[in-house]
Amino acid sequence: MQKISLQIAKELAVKETQVTAAITLLDEGASVPFISRYRKEVTGGLDDTQMRDLEERLGYLRELEDRRAVILKSIEEQEKLTPELKTSIMLADTKSELEDLYLPYKPKRRTKAQIAREAGLQPLADALLGDHELNPEETAANYLNSEAKIVTNKDALDGAKQILMEQFAESAQLLSEVRSYLKENAFIRSTVVKGKEKEGQKFGDYFEYSEKWNKIPSHRALALFRGRNEGVLSIELVVDEKLLKDNKESNYAQYLIARHAGISSKGRAADDWLQSVVLWTWRVKLHNFFETESLGKLRELAETNAIGVFASNLRDLLMAAPAGNYSTMGLDPGLRTGTKAVVVDGTGKLLAYSTIFPHAPQRQWDQSLAKLASLCKQHKVKLVSIGNGTASRETDNLVAELESKHPELGLKRIVVSEAGASVYSASKLAAEEFPDLDVTYRGSVSIARRLQDPLAELVKIEPKAIGVGQYQHDVSQSQLGKTLGSVVEDCVNAVGVDLNTASAPLLAHISGLNKTLAQNIIKYRENNGRFVNRKQLSDVERLGPKAFEQAAGFLRITDGDNALDRSGVHPETYPIVEQMLAKITGGIGDLMGNSQVLGDIKPKEYVSETFGLPTIADILKELDKPGRDPRGQFKTAKFKKGVETLSDLKSNMALEGTVTNVTDFGAFVDVGVHQDGLVHISLMSDKFISNPREVVKTGDIVKVHVISVDVTRKRVSLSMVGPRTEENEPNSKNSHKALRPKHRAKKETPINSAFGMALADALKKKN
Repeated sequence: MQKISLQIAKELAVKETQVTAAITLLDEGASVPFISRYRKEVTGGLDDTQMRDLEERLGYLRELEDRRAVILKSIEEQEKLTPELKTSIMLADTKSELEDLYLPYKPKRRTKAQIAREAGLQPLADALLGDHELNPEETAANYLNSEAKIVTNKDALDGAKQILMEQFAESAQLLSEVRSYLKENAFIRSTVVKGKEKEGQKFGDYFEYSEKWNKIPSHRALALFRGRNEGVLSIELVVDEKLLKDNKESNYAQYLIARHAGISSKGRAADDWLQSVVLWTWRVKLHNFFETESLGKLRELAETNAIGVFASNLRDLLMAAPAGNYSTMGLDPGLRTGTKAVVVDGTGKLLAYSTIFPHAPQRQWDQSLAKLASLCKQHKVKLVSIGNGTASRETDNLVAELESKHPELGLKRIVVSEAGASVYSASKLAAEEFPDLDVTYRGSVSIARRLQDPLAELVKIEPKAIGVGQYQHDVSQSQLGKTLGSVVEDCVNAVGVDLNTASAPLLAHISGLNKTLAQNIIKYRENNGRFVNRKQLSDVERLGPKAFEQAAGFLRITDGDNALDRSGVHPETYPIVEQMLAKITGGIGDLMGNSQVLGDIKPKEYVSETFGLPTIADILKELDKPGRDPRGQFKTAKFKKGVETLSDLKSNMALEGTVTNVTDFGAFVDVGVHQDGLVHISLMSDKFISNPREVVKTGDIVKVHVISVDVTRKRVSLSMVGPRTEENEPNSKNSHKALRPKHRAKKETPINSAFGMALADALKKKN
């Protein structure tokens, strides 16, 4: 425990006592949101980001310790655990280093080296390695053994070679040296599999490609692995640049092996034979080992980064500002099958639904306008949420005409992403909520609700289906699910939920709760009516004191018995507020939202052994703005009139759009033409940026200019730094270095370069 705490403390640059306290809380079942919000005194103020990093490293290091114990026990049972080896194992701080040390002792199938040892050839190997003046042929003659099928000098020397090869390849010190060298100098090279040139054209940028291992960005690495998985690309590890240029065997890896073994070429009798041992150690043992390890590590790093990109985009999407609790119409545009229209009230309850056919082939434009107007008047609709799929702009025009003809309705139309709506509509949850409603209308309900409150609605959809990832199907699905689950949990608890209106999926993400407890809360509401105070949570089936402690502060009750229940003040600190009220001789109404009175309160007067200044400060913040929503102000993009399809886009055209996805190489922007355009990182700012998130995040409203359009391939290149000029071209001398390998000489704009494949993948998220 102490060793792990100390290591994590160094990595996070915090005190060991903070880490130890946090680990204790986690082990006791406390959630990250609860610890970072309500246990600041205990952890010394570790925030949610630090806590997530701590939680992840804790899991890794505990796995490391478990593996360390298994390895020590195994070697000890073999009676080969020396004090020096034990010390090395105890000091190993990575899994790879630990496995390197265990390699010589790891139970394995019977190897050629073991067979050679059984034939008595270990002394021959030791002799030739120890005395380079010995003649290999003459020395080998002394070790012939017909019973072991060692009948010639070559047989004996081959066996000795196998012994030394295994001996060198299992040296932890040598493995560490080679690994360090490759990490800084190795290249990854890909070539097209013969006969796959036409079939795998989308991977054309990687048919003759090479780049330093430690410089390959995640999106390119994942593209390489996808190409290999589809049988289009062959990928290999190249030791260094010399081999890359000359296409010859590099000697540096062999040099490291030779140096480690004390082998050199000085014209002695055994030198040539020993050099051949070095060569074959690399070719047969280490090259394959390190190629597998390096590619595995590259994939791991790429996946980690891709998952991080997805997590960041998801967080931005979930934390998008809600439009509010207004009666809302949801429109799921369609052509032949019609546009599905639903109306939900301010709480998301379904009020009405209908299908209209304003577009081809029926073209019932006027009838559709009349139907929408009737629904809006009847249910006092204020917001119209339009899905951004097929016929989105045509439907947007329909609602625009509705606004023009009926200004008295005071409508506001917004086009929203419908990604994941079809997943929700076909889900078990949607079927339970709307058992008698056609699946197509359920999607419209989701479109309406996600405008009212994106967080409350999107938690009903599996995060992976929301479509804001980068190569999301190529990464570890378990790790992706775990990370995205943490993001959802953090977002839900950061905002808090209304205990009387929250759905079961939303409640399930609250600290201390799960699906069962969430359903039990719903049942309690159905059987007993709305909650009037937080104390009633204790009456919910299976919701014990621990769950209450974890959840209560994040569950809000409006118009209840206690005004504090609508704030983020935890019930355990209500006595502190009562002390404050006693001193001001007023009621809670005189305190909540009264900045002047709150400003006169001296926090130090309320500090105790249990609650310190951080908690008192948080209480005062909550009292100043009770139940405040950390999400920003609701804004929408205004699509350019007359620009509805790709063919309407013109070079240098100025547009406004919404950022739908942020990747390592740029951002995708919805400008209202059914296909997102790509703003390459080099065209996002007139200053150098290393990460697109320095400039934008998912959901941002941005001004862009059209660089180029490929209608056939449905690709759009955009710029955020002004109209297209020679100075701001992606590959001009004044722009950033393009995210492409240095050896690639062909000049290409972002839409027809390697980024095109990523663009095409991202556009598939459109329903």
